[in-house]
Amino acid sequence: MSGLTADLSALHDRYVESVNLAVAADDLDLVESLGAEYDDEAIRMITDAEGIPASPTPVRRQAPAATGLRALVRRMTTRRAA
Repeated sequence: MSGLTADLSALHDRYVESVNLAVAADDLDLVESLGAEYDDEAIRMITDAEGIPASPTPVRRQAPAATGLRALVRRMTTRRAA
């Protein structure tokens, strides 16, 4: 496994563990935050490894796809807030 691939795999494993702990604690806001942090850190690792200069503007994320899991989280969040 190349250095970047191994580093990304280790990053992924750390975030999976953190997300699982947040889900177990029913902290859905933390889950969302961890997902965004993972994206940012993975992009930074890739651009650093490829020698791509950092962008002066933040990466614009598309709206998340409407998946069954996201619908379930939305329903659970709505019920909890009510």
